Amino acid sequence: MKEKQTHSITLESTCKITDEICLPDTKLPSVVIVGGGFAGLALVEKLKHKEVQVVLLDKNNFHQFQPLLYQVATSALEPDSIVFPFRKQINGYKNVFFRLAEVVEIQPDSNTILTNKGSVSYDYLVLATGTTTNFFGMDSVAENSLGMKDIRDSLNIRHMMLQNLEQAAITCDDKERDALTNFVIVGGGPAGVEMAGALAEFCKYILPKDYPEYPSSIMNIYLIEAIDELLGTMSDKASSKTLKYLEDLNVKVLLNEAVSNYDGNEVTTKSGKTILAKNLIWTAGVKGQFPKGIDEKHVVKGNRIKTDANLKVEGYENIFAIGDIAALISEERPKGHPQVAQAAIQQGKYLGNSILNLINNKPTQPFEYKDKGSLATVGKRKAVADLGKFKFAGYFAWLLWSVVHLMSISGFRNRLMVGFNWAVSYFTYEKSNRLIIRNFKPKSLIDNTEE
Repeated sequence: MKEKQTHSITLESTCKITDEICLPDTKLPSVVIVGGGFAGLALVEKLKHKEVQVVLLDKNNFHQFQPLLYQVATSALEPDSIVFPFRKQINGYKNVFFRLAEVVEIQPDSNTILTNKGSVSYDYLVLATGTTTNFFGMDSVAENSLGMKDIRDSLNIRHMMLQNLEQAAITCDDKERDALTNFVIVGGGPAGVEMAGALAEFCKYILPKDYPEYPSSIMNIYLIEAIDELLGTMSDKASSKTLKYLEDLNVKVLLNEAVSNYDGNEVTTKSGKTILAKNLIWTAGVKGQFPKGIDEKHVVKGNRIKTDANLKVEGYENIFAIGDIAALISEERPKGHPQVAQAAIQQGKYLGNSILNLINNKPTQPFEYKDKGSLATVGKRKAVADLGKFKFAGYFAWLLWSVVHLMSISGFRNRLMVGFNWAVSYFTYEKSNRLIIRNFKPKSLIDNTEE
């Protein structure tokens, strides 16, 4: 372990902006965590008040509850309902320090990482950087559509939707109006299904009141999935029920279809179908994102980092990966663990215990994932649940989904805000956050302006 000058972990008043990010001097082992998602925060919780110095680095100063991004996108929730400041989260954790910085490179030989704000040294490095939207090399789709991976994406979707609906009320061109009011969601996993259901309810209950200029039937919602079923990781019952729920909401579900191109106005599929739409939301895939410095031979499909059974990155003694970015490949799980919150949280908790055991020269046990089941909602009072042998759908599944998600949100105030909004929506279907507070422009238009 590296030696530092004193045992004190009190921030010195003499800190200056230098090439090194200022941190308290200590002889305690240093654990640097890159990324404050579900995995990173679970690890922080395990290491708080322990005999280690924990440094959390993130390019944002907040944690975001990704399962509810679609509700921000469809005006059901405000963004501050599902984001929580890191500094509030770690308030009172005397051994935990947050630094706002984006890591750009790892230098394993010197146990150092480089960020856009300076360098940080470590004894143990944990990569919990998560994933980003994967457009599978389709540049035109990436330029003209929106992913849904963070709170900014959700706000972009909201502003795009509202701006286009307002423009549809202005234009006298029928073809243009159709394009502005057609919505295409690509990807039939939980994010795509939940987004489609929320948009369908917006169309059914909000559009007639807000936009009497045209009938709500003008708003068409398409859900495109490349395989022959929705929710491919869940049971056949969940898949078939979800399909029925969406069709009941007038969502046009296209199975065995894959998008090949999108120019901002027309979606083209590999089978030759075309859909006129100025709104395309991409939830069809993700890929790992992490700083350079990890040998490419340890990176596997999906741009995930291959780890051993103890979540240690192959080829390194003191670098670990957890959450969506980690690929613990075995005979049981040839594709690694599912990229879901419960796997990330379990890995974070496990690694906290494992690192403490390593520091104290105690043996560590391999990580074992316990699948607690899967849930997905398709609008109000409609959801599907796979809980081991129990597979059910309908109101009780929706109620369970609501309770699980509400209790998983960080902070009492945030839970209260979300719960209140849900209660109002339950009785009124009202979505009161239909505000355009900034002008949204597609990436393609921004790039053309810059040129």
